[in-house]
Amino acid sequence: MTISSRDKRALIALAAAAVVFLAITFWPGGSGAAPEVVAATENAAAVEQRLTQTRRLAALVPAREEQLKVLAAELETWEQTLIRTETAQQAQAEVLKILRRIGNAQTPPLEFRSEEIGQVRPVGKDKNYGEVLVAVSFTCAIEQLVNLLADLTAQPEAVGTEDLRVNAGNPKDKLLNVRLTVAGMVPHQLVPERKGLTSF
Repeated sequence: MTISSRDKRALIALAAAAVVFLAITFWPGGSGAAPEVVAATENAAAVEQRLTQTRRLAALVPAREEQLKVLAAELETWEQTLIRTETAQQAQAEVLKILRRIGNAQTPPLEFRSEEIGQVRPVGKDKNYGEVLVAVSFTCAIEQLVNLLADLTAQPEAVGTEDLRVNAGNPKDKLLNVRLTVAGMVPHQLVPERKGLTSF
């Protein structure tokens, strides 16, 4: 049986690879060297204490996982109250619509003297959410203001008072001049990214 020159070259390469492998494996200090034996620095009591602590932590895992599930469900329920629109401007219009709806439900209905669209900004350190701001100015009695604020907190949407400024109006009529700024929570996708310095 004859061996072709190609087979001879393959056998030579295989032999060379085997020599290199054996040299690396059995060379002193190589990967085949016996591992260095280190004396135990901990006594049995310390190891037992660590084992007890590990078992205690392992026993807490199911409870922590249950807590995590509950919190995730609560977060999902809360996120359903976010104002979801395609743009931030539409979200601001939605907040203004909510304010008008609440104002019209008062007795007598509130008339907004002015309506201002505020900024859109991120919320929190992680910036997972944003808020859109809308401000309205109106004149009302103290009872109307209290009812308006109570109705605002009862809305199904995630809206709340950002700023409230109240000045005395006509003392005869016992009316107040009010400027109310309301924030509506939105997903972070609606918050524009700020580049460079922002103006005040």
